[in-house]
Amino acid sequence: MLNHAEPLLGKTLQELQTIAQEVGLPRFAGKQLAEWLYVRRATTFDEMTNISLKGREALKERYTIGRHAPIAEAISKDGTKKYLFRISNSEAVYIESVYLPEDDRATLCVSTQAGCKMGCKFCMTGTLGFHGHLAAADILNQIFSIPDADKLTNIVYMGEGEPMDNLDNVLSSLEVMTSPWGCAWSPKRITISSVGINKGLKRFIEESDCHLAISLHNPFGAERQEIMPIEKVNQLSDVLALLKQYDWSHQRRVSFEYICWGGVNDTAKHANELVRILKGLDCRINLIRFHAGVDQSFPNSNEKQMEWMRDYLTTKGITTTIRRSRGEDILAACGMLVNALKS
Repeated sequence: MLNHAEPLLGKTLQELQTIAQEVGLPRFAGKQLAEWLYVRRATTFDEMTNISLKGREALKERYTIGRHAPIAEAISKDGTKKYLFRISNSEAVYIESVYLPEDDRATLCVSTQAGCKMGCKFCMTGTLGFHGHLAAADILNQIFSIPDADKLTNIVYMGEGEPMDNLDNVLSSLEVMTSPWGCAWSPKRITISSVGINKGLKRFIEESDCHLAISLHNPFGAERQEIMPIEKVNQLSDVLALLKQYDWSHQRRVSFEYICWGGVNDTAKHANELVRILKGLDCRINLIRFHAGVDQSFPNSNEKQMEWMRDYLTTKGITTTIRRSRGEDILAACGMLVNALKS
């Protein structure tokens, strides 16, 4: 049975202080709530022993913690794990998260929306349609409630959905993750991905110190528009003009995600255009292998061509890497999240 009470998970310190006072607790109890939620990772009010019994009962009447475990799991042959979550207050809306362990690093790829409305033709997630924004509680629950939560070293907001389309909740979750009263993570351990929505990007850059990754995939506007509808309303040239207004040479990083298709966007023409349009921007490029799913007409780029492109761009002053593909056998690789675990 669903609990329709409002979750405390995702609330900021100021919000928790207000809630404490509303249920008859002193204002300083808000900081105690923050510690129980974000440091001690409490899953019940009964664990909060330094809050009065009367206060805990008052909280129970109006709120829930907001924590719930994944309802399904898949494990790849390469060690990648994919989790299915049911979002709060819904029996029928699901999201997936992906855990990527590697040596002394463990990354979680989290979703910010249920499905996605961006409609990129190469992305399987877009076939789900859009089923709603995730509350900050549902974003953070993915981070807090996987079995390996205590091993995490990095978070990437690269799962289902477009973070800049749900920016209020994304920023609330980042405030919890990076604030001293919250999880106290360094912003350098968190990366937010976007197809490029300038209104959201500007606010994100100015209100957060986390890293930014832009889904680029083609440097030519007309060609990009054919595969990414966002180009019709928010052109890549405008995104780059915005990014070049800020300093990316110190604490934070901007990178570009670039799926390679053979003969389509991995040619010398495309490499040279990337060099041209990124001139003056301190950035890096991550080349990504295509994971075929929706449209088999996208031809894979071969390893040799991707290595050439990596080396060429690097010699031109743009640090470029080839991202290792993970979890393809369980539909957990880039662009493959379709909530398959619910079936």
